[in-house]
Amino acid sequence: MTLWSGRMSEGPADSMMTYTQSIEFDQRLAIYDIKGSIAHVHGLGRAQILSAGETETIVSALTQVGAEIEGDSFVLMPSDEDIHTAIERRVTEIAGDVGAKLHTGRSRNDQVVTALRLYARDAATQVIGGVINLQTTLLDRARDAGTIYLPGYTHLQRAQPVLLAHQLLAHGWALGRDVDRLITTRMRLDVSPLGAGALGGSSLPLDPAGVAAELGFSKTFENSLDAVSDRDFVAELLFDLALLGVHLSRIGEEIVIFSSEEFGFYKLDDSWSTGSSMLPQKKNPDIAELARGKSGRLIGHLAGFLATLKSLPLAYNRDLQEDKEPLFDAVTQTARALDAISGLIRSLEFEVSRMQAAADSEELVAIDLAEYLVARGVPFRRAHHLVGELVRLRATRDDSLEELVAADARFGEDVSDLFAPGASVRRRLSPGGGGISQVAQQIVDYERHLARSRALAGFTDD
Repeated sequence: MTLWSGRMSEGPADSMMTYTQSIEFDQRLAIYDIKGSIAHVHGLGRAQILSAGETETIVSALTQVGAEIEGDSFVLMPSDEDIHTAIERRVTEIAGDVGAKLHTGRSRNDQVVTALRLYARDAATQVIGGVINLQTTLLDRARDAGTIYLPGYTHLQRAQPVLLAHQLLAHGWALGRDVDRLITTRMRLDVSPLGAGALGGSSLPLDPAGVAAELGFSKTFENSLDAVSDRDFVAELLFDLALLGVHLSRIGEEIVIFSSEEFGFYKLDDSWSTGSSMLPQKKNPDIAELARGKSGRLIGHLAGFLATLKSLPLAYNRDLQEDKEPLFDAVTQTARALDAISGLIRSLEFEVSRMQAAADSEELVAIDLAEYLVARGVPFRRAHHLVGELVRLRATRDDSLEELVAADARFGEDVSDLFAPGASVRRRLSPGGGGISQVAQQIVDYERHLARSRALAGFTDD
């Protein structure tokens, strides 16, 4: 029997039920539906819509169903359209006719979105924790890196030497913005829809504020039409996860490149890489590659869901059933990626000599040569042109750039100091740059930012 059987003269067609059911995927909301239902029943009791005995009976039945779900003994029936109706069916089996009062003053429209908001709040917290863990891994590796340096790149061409710590923390700051977004998204979704009913509320004296407080929501809805149709929080969370996925993809791409034989900057740990089914010599960065690949999946979830929302009239429409699968999958994939990438980075071995030899290539001294001339009063554009001419000349002669510079009267004898190993990194003086003292300060600032993020997210040092 369906929830609407009184209106219909015939039961639903099998194909209709197969197409419209959501029990295959919305079981993830079971524990949240139980929590929402218990709070709803308590509200009905406070409003004296249910007697104290009825309230106790239904809450006891809900608690039993929750235990069955957690103990994997809950049995689904072919007639269960979704997890919410399955739970109500089982409550009625346990509590008898009193169980049929569970849905008093409530619609599946406000019931389902309440459970989804409870899930989304927990999911956001879970992902925030995973991001902060990855940020902490990057911080640990940055501290350990000390004064190790490597080439920084633009257009994937060697540009300037930077500290390895600077390179690692660049990803950490981007992830910090992801945490900020997730925290504000969690704040905006922290609204209880219970009491909105199907779309216009109820004639019964419900207690939305009390129910919201019991569920830990910071506030209740302002407009019942908006409450049951709003899925902004799903779209926002999907966006946050998609952009986080893009940042993880960039980390993955960097690891793929730097661990290749052509670069040889990173060495993969056996436990965090795979081999080849055919080529015995291979060690493959599968985690990093999947971080790239799954970012497209996350972007697709966002784009697809926005397309679902774009033309929906108020209030609830069944299209909104499509909010769950992309959100569930995005959360699952992101949480797994964060754990795997954190482990991958924690296990990386840095090939210091290879990195620093590449960073000490004399062409990377070019900007230091130009700034050397600037310090001697030469306009930057002129200095840039002069050094560019020397680099071009170097490409056509056997002389090294250092030899050409030493023979040029526009430079002093001390210019040879610029070609010493690591000299370029030591010369970086501007705040936020890749120099030694600047990165030391950046680590302090990053630690403070990380501590602030933990506090805002509600995490303790325990």
